[in-house]
Amino acid sequence: MTPAVTRKLTLDEFLSLPEGETACELIDGEAIPKMSPQRFHSRTSGELYVLLRQWAQDRGEVGIEWAVILSREGKPWVPVPDLLYISNERLSSMGDDDGPCLVPPELAIEVISPDQSFGGMAEKATDYLSSGISRVWIVDPKAKTITVFMPEQLPITYRENRILSDELFPELELTAQDVFRGIITNG
Repeated sequence: MTPAVTRKLTLDEFLSLPEGETACELIDGEAIPKMSPQRFHSRTSGELYVLLRQWAQDRGEVGIEWAVILSREGKPWVPVPDLLYISNERLSSMGDDDGPCLVPPELAIEVISPDQSFGGMAEKATDYLSSGISRVWIVDPKAKTITVFMPEQLPITYRENRILSDELFPELELTAQDVFRGIITNG
């Protein structure tokens, strides 16, 4: 029996797929379903959204699971970060388009789910940076840490009350304690 050959999707074909209940990412020409967040993942994303939304008012937009059209290794790549931040300056180039984010945002945030590894998420962070995203936060609810990835620098891990601040996000200061306050995890 000959194995079936699956044709790779083009970016236009992927973007034309009907919306389903599950978000999909375009990875190497395939529509890969994104896992539905579980309790602690969802609560962590919610806390981050509230903290970032307060800061981002009049500066830009915080998106929840908003697909981003990027390029990885010369191929179209459409990841769906758990959260992203895009400044009004970058957002203005999109006009009123209601589709995927057409320009790399300043920040992509991924919250590690129980079935994901830090190593796998670190690889994705490197892909985000190579695709033009300026900062990537990998948030680990079990370890209660936020690891920040930046171009051409080693990642920095924030835990407990160490203040995360960044010149790219003026006046934003938060700690892992701020994010994980009230979220009880089994770890």
